[in-house]
Amino acid sequence: MWERLGALAEVILVSGFPTQLFVLAVMTSLGMRMRTPDGHWSPLFISTLSLLDTALVIGLVWLFLGSHRERIRDVLLGRRSVAREAIIGVALLPIVFVLAVIVLAIIFWTAPQLHNVPRNPLEDMLQNRRDAAIFGMVAIVAGGVREEIQRGFILHRFSHYLGGGLVGLIVHSSVFGLGHIDQGWDAAIAVATLGAIWGTIYLIRRSIVAPMVSHAGFNLAQVIKYLVLR
Repeated sequence: MWERLGALAEVILVSGFPTQLFVLAVMTSLGMRMRTPDGHWSPLFISTLSLLDTALVIGLVWLFLGSHRERIRDVLLGRRSVAREAIIGVALLPIVFVLAVIVLAIIFWTAPQLHNVPRNPLEDMLQNRRDAAIFGMVAIVAGGVREEIQRGFILHRFSHYLGGGLVGLIVHSSVFGLGHIDQGWDAAIAVATLGAIWGTIYLIRRSIVAPMVSHAGFNLAQVIKYLVLR
């Protein structure tokens, strides 16, 4: 019982919500402003928040695995070739894009009311190439790296203590989607679907490398798309 409670506490702490609230409180207490004078999200604030949270989450994962005498390589990288997993991640990119388009198309035709946010709020922060470069880095580090480390750790804990990998996949994918609800319900559903795909790959291969490369590539492509379509 205590092991399960401990695992649940670790999952909650690594989920990103407590750490982001902590970093947010520290940054605002230091006088940093979340929004620019025109009311948009501040690119500097969001980027700093994301990168600090990434460092904090990775530190917690390292601490929790160490407390259980588990090696990061065994849990997150597995015994497969990192280079081969990276190649698989690149090969997954077109599949991920097609699935995202299919999900959004189905939502558009069957439940258009779920497209309740006409413009992604992140687009307003991409005013120039400098912003795009900053967000490209954040998309790779805070998106691809941090979120796949989170996913791998959380699914690992569910697999051993909290009802199994499938339960973890359903729970984490749902929460992952809800974490993007500010982009609209349709985007949240698409993101949850992608999270389930990346999580399934981890459960099958026991390595975060392929999902990480795929996720980082997908995020970076979104930043480039928003910049091009401005």
